[in-house]
Amino acid sequence: MPKTAMVAVGPAALSLLLGLWGITREHSMWRDEAATWGVAHRSVPEIWQLLDRIDVVHGLYYLFLHGVFAVFGDSLLALRLPSVLAMACAAAVTGLLGARLADRPTGTAAGLAFAVLPAVQQYAQEGRPYALVTACAAVACRMLVVAVDRPDAGRWAAYGAAMLTAALLNWFSLLLLPVHAMALALFRPRRATVLRWAAASLCAALSALPLVMASAAQSAQVAWIPPVSGSALTALLLTLLAGGLCALYAHPRGKRHGIRPTGLPLVTLALPLLVIPHLVLLAVSVAHPLYLTRYVLFTHIGLALLVGAACRTFAARLRMAPHRPLAALLALALLGLLPVEVSLRSAAGRVDDVLSAAENVAAVREPGDGVLYLPAARRDTALVSPAAFTGTRDLALVRDPVASGTMNGVEGSPRQIADAALAVRRIVVVSDAHAPRATTARDRAKLRVLRTLFVRCSVTDERGRRVSVYERRPPSSDG
Repeated sequence: MPKTAMVAVGPAALSLLLGLWGITREHSMWRDEAATWGVAHRSVPEIWQLLDRIDVVHGLYYLFLHGVFAVFGDSLLALRLPSVLAMACAAAVTGLLGARLADRPTGTAAGLAFAVLPAVQQYAQEGRPYALVTACAAVACRMLVVAVDRPDAGRWAAYGAAMLTAALLNWFSLLLLPVHAMALALFRPRRATVLRWAAASLCAALSALPLVMASAAQSAQVAWIPPVSGSALTALLLTLLAGGLCALYAHPRGKRHGIRPTGLPLVTLALPLLVIPHLVLLAVSVAHPLYLTRYVLFTHIGLALLVGAACRTFAARLRMAPHRPLAALLALALLGLLPVEVSLRSAAGRVDDVLSAAENVAAVREPGDGVLYLPAARRDTALVSPAAFTGTRDLALVRDPVASGTMNGVEGSPRQIADAALAVRRIVVVSDAHAPRATTARDRAKLRVLRTLFVRCSVTDERGRRVSVYERRPPSSDG
């Protein structure tokens, strides 16, 4: 096998092994994955109907998973394996990118560093599009470097195609464009190269513009995102500081170990890739909170490249063969991150677990029971595991999700919900694992009926969700 290929194989193999390790996460599925599961099971016309109302930003991914389920069947493995494979591809391309920007030891170190990053391991095991976006971003960065070194219309077309695919999976990946613009401004290639990049970038951006505009019209679905917290800012600053220190260490005085004298320098691409998307998203979030690290997960490619360059410099200063300190550092990283790695693969590693809630419902339900969801989004429990609700009646639902073209269906008026609750003896309530909160008139009606006419008989809190059973109060007696 050519040595260059080994730069890709090692990181890809490590990423694949880490991705397959505990891929079912103790047979759990969190709420965002439940959305993927529910939408991917709809027909293509039904998916299009949904996207006209909500989640158009994830439309391509939903259609892709629909095809995966149609070919391979539905399972937790089928749900998450595309993300595992995409992240393994991203690790391989990161290795090749590092080798192209510097040398093979740097590329190998960068690819392996990428594979062991906790955020990379987390999203490699989620049925969401972020791993696929990261893989496309890695390919786009690789094609940029290749096209700058050897300009060719085919290479620039491949760059534009990678950028467009990433944007169609999640248009926040267009934040790569200012990254690449900064890298080219620092490198100062020939004018013709800049013009070709601008043309390819403009084509990708314009092609993705309809998706951007359509998702902007659905901006209410991200209204839940809170302002950036102090802990999130601290974590980001520590990450940027680590990347900056690696960038400084990779440029010792005198000979630049592992950095080519010609071509785009590694730090010129990697540092903007780590920093710019975060800063842009933070700036936007001052007016409209949008900052979630998963939206810019691809920035970890830049961090991995900087870590790889620092490892290469470290090996050079020790005057050792690069593979020896690299193997030691990799072993230390895997060992030091072991508690985090184990946690990520447990059911407790995500916000909540839809599947355990469904099992708890199946354990307590009785024929004729009514069911209420607080809030309505917790109906995903029944949508993922309908068999667990056999014999029960959804008291609030008047139009199911598929027929209404919505994610969770359409609920009746507060009066309709109250009247339906009065017609049953027992109600099973599915909510978050804290006291149910009412943020809508419908939810307030649910709680009002439960508190005034029913008494809670049992409650089960498990893996972030609560299943409660309520029974009608006995009629009062005058004695």
